Amino acid sequence: MNGEAKKVQNTYLTLTLLNTLAASLIWGINTLFLLDAGLSNTEAFAANAFFTAGQLIFEVPTGVVADSRGRRTSFLLGCFTLGASTALYLLMWQISAPFWGWAVSSVLLGLGFTFFSGAVEAWLVDALHAKKFKGNLEHVFARGQIVTGIAMLTGSVAGGIIAQASSLGVPYIVRSAILAITFVVAFVLMRDIGFTPQKGKAPVKEMKKIFNASIEHGIRNRKVRWIMLSSPFITGVSFYAFYAMQPYLLKLYGNPEAYSIAGLVAAIVASAQILGGLIIPRIITLFKKRTTILLYAAGINAIVLFGFGLAGSFSVAFILIVFWCLIFAGTMPVRQAYLNGVIPSKQRATVLSFDSMIGSSGGVVFQPALGKVADVYSYSASYMVSGVISAMAVPFILLAKHEKSPSDSIK
Repeated sequence: MNGEAKKVQNTYLTLTLLNTLAASLIWGINTLFLLDAGLSNTEAFAANAFFTAGQLIFEVPTGVVADSRGRRTSFLLGCFTLGASTALYLLMWQISAPFWGWAVSSVLLGLGFTFFSGAVEAWLVDALHAKKFKGNLEHVFARGQIVTGIAMLTGSVAGGIIAQASSLGVPYIVRSAILAITFVVAFVLMRDIGFTPQKGKAPVKEMKKIFNASIEHGIRNRKVRWIMLSSPFITGVSFYAFYAMQPYLLKLYGNPEAYSIAGLVAAIVASAQILGGLIIPRIITLFKKRTTILLYAAGINAIVLFGFGLAGSFSVAFILIVFWCLIFAGTMPVRQAYLNGVIPSKQRATVLSFDSMIGSSGGVVFQPALGKVADVYSYSASYMVSGVISAMAVPFILLAKHEKSPSDSIK
């Protein structure tokens, strides 16, 4: 990697570190935070569904902002919006807000994250191409995943410890502060490279044009379509699977107020991100097709989730969580490389946001439904249902495999 490309990569890794550190401070305790506010399981996961709905609604519009006004602008808007909406979320907890208050603040949190999704990845890929990067994208994404894991490990453990030492609200304050720092760093270091924002005289018309192009290169592109359509069953269920682990593990542990144990759940995910990033360069050498890796991962993912529901002890559940997280983390760079290989540069951020939107749609549907299963039956039952839903991704990945996309081949 030449010096200019390395500089781009280092900026990407720095922003990833700060952004993930801020976000992960509350990941280990968020469900406990909602339950502490007086919400039931159904209401808590309905609030999460509104968060996901915010992502669903705003993914493409904010992706269009990234393509029409610049990826740097989108990232800065994300820092500001997420920081402000996190503060609003904390206010809902302090005033014991009614459910509609949680719904509104959750949608705004979703909006904040959509400014990041697609924009950062598109910025990285275009900037690397402009700087004559000749390496394998999986390696760069894997490094990003390692940094993400380190930030998640630090943030999630710190969030649990801070909550136990003070209150469940303090990690949300720290998150807003770190997002303010991230804004300043991005303002100084991040520049659109290898991409010129399409600033037209009629913004609405330009946004419609970019949106239509993203549909053409996204869902209408058969090589992209099937991977996108598998996302609701994997990504959508993962939202519930991750956040339900917090109360489920505390129940198995036998202490509902052991917040540091809840932080441990996010720490497991973080460690898997690190390990997944380290082993991906080795894993891809064992396969000829990226879809083969995704296919095996989808099947094993479904089996592990089902088994997690059957786990009767904390230790067994802990082992299965590690395995599930490792599979999920290990396949993300592969999926990213597949999609980026068939998406044109001008529509990259919007199409990637559209992909994220489709994944979010599964979260909107499945989170409250699975939360209801947990209320009526048990967390165990909800995880077994999660495993069945996850298995529905397999046929779509098989269809993608039959398309024989150029980006499917591992070189």
